Amino acid sequence: MNAHTFVLHDSAKNPDADIWFAEPPGFIGLPLDALSPPQGSPPPGDRAELAVLLDSAPDDKCRQLLLGQLGEGLRLLEALREVGTVHCSLGLHRDDVEEGGEGQTLLSLLALSWRAIATAPPAVTAARAVTSQAPPHTRIEYLEDLPCGPATLSETLRTPAAGDGLVRQALLQVHAHLPHPDGKRLAVLTLSTTAVSRREAYRRMLRQLAGMVSFENPLTPGEA
Repeated sequence: MNAHTFVLHDSAKNPDADIWFAEPPGFIGLPLDALSPPQGSPPPGDRAELAVLLDSAPDDKCRQLLLGQLGEGLRLLEALREVGTVHCSLGLHRDDVEEGGEGQTLLSLLALSWRAIATAPPAVTAARAVTSQAPPHTRIEYLEDLPCGPATLSETLRTPAAGDGLVRQALLQVHAHLPHPDGKRLAVLTLSTTAVSRREAYRRMLRQLAGMVSFENPLTPGEA
């Protein structure tokens, strides 16, 4: 794929959009609105948009297993929405870029969330974004020359607690904190992966993505 080729998503032409960004190759957008509908909607097994997927199961046992996994996935997506997440993408990349790569498939999740903040200049918001948070943010980097304004890049490393039913595998999260020019909101890009050994590659990827964020419509009148 040509590194300079981009596909324009329909959301870029949304007159109500308040942030624009370009995803690196290898990411597939997850339709949050379709997969995680408002409260009171029918359960996954009764929803028409998921019927084709469930009907593809070879037998009832497999269908029930798929339904259970689908329900858990929908609960996770709903939890993301509850904390202000408005966009999610699943990343799929081959581990053959850096020396020592074994060629296996690496998975990641890219999320964009909004946070309401106390009114402050963007530079102050960027500096505050990584303080007094749990778990503590590490490898903090202040970026002041991005097209969208000042930002902060940081990392967190999380491991599920014993007894919570999750695999005790470390989860690396790289965060880009991007204050909106109105001084009242903070956009947070988070790239999560269990491939902790490839942290430099994922950090580089998120830094590049943050450099393509705009809070003003970048399209010309003819494109919008």
